[in-house]
Amino acid sequence: MSTRNAIRHAATAPAVLPVATFIGLLILWELACRLFAIPSYVLPSPSRIMGGFGAVDAARWFAHVWSTFRVAMMGFLLSIVISLPIAIALARSEVFSRAVYPILVVIQSTPVVAIAPIIIVVMGAGDLPRVVITCLITFFPLVVSTTTGLLATPPELIELSRSLRAPVWREITQIRLPYAVPYIFSALKISVTLSVIGAVVAEFVAAEKGLGYFIQFSTSMFQIQQAWSGLVVLVLLSLSLFQAVNLIQRVFFPWSIARQSR
Repeated sequence: MSTRNAIRHAATAPAVLPVATFIGLLILWELACRLFAIPSYVLPSPSRIMGGFGAVDAARWFAHVWSTFRVAMMGFLLSIVISLPIAIALARSEVFSRAVYPILVVIQSTPVVAIAPIIIVVMGAGDLPRVVITCLITFFPLVVSTTTGLLATPPELIELSRSLRAPVWREITQIRLPYAVPYIFSALKISVTLSVIGAVVAEFVAAEKGLGYFIQFSTSMFQIQQAWSGLVVLVLLSLSLFQAVNLIQRVFFPWSIARQSR
């Protein structure tokens, strides 16, 4: 392979272009802040944001990240436990679907930010209301995508299983769920990032720890660089959780990725 072809191949690699674009945007951001003398309280430069990390000790960072991560994961796992049975019931029963699906749409259409204070008042100021708020934000994509995947099963396979008098649980676990796996993981990737948003929303309302609380407190004290550094940590946390779900799919369900790419 010639040098020119090697450079072209490296430039078109999947990981190179996004990283190069991101670095280019950071450089433009830094130059714009310096050239136009943008005040740091309006838009701090990346170098000032990096300085905000050093203003907070590692123990405080760990406490805030762990608090947000813990609530996000509990709400995310709770949404999985709730969503899968609902999705199976929606796919199995048209009567149940007509009765329950409009209620799910109403719940999803209700702004969680508006009802979060009510949930805090009713359930107290512990982890439970924050987990519930996170679950309310994350469960709907799981229900919709899982139901779509279950209904995407070829009807001839369902007819074959019923002609062989296969139990309902075998039809669900061995026929419908394997076809729904690509849809489930698509929803999981969305919901796991939404879980971080849900945890932050809950921390805005009532919390003494967490990245949402840290950003809100830093902003109220006009420590804008620290607030932006907290935002960066939030983005990194969301990306890490997204990649973790993607890794689980690649390791344990690689066939679902091949089916998804068709």
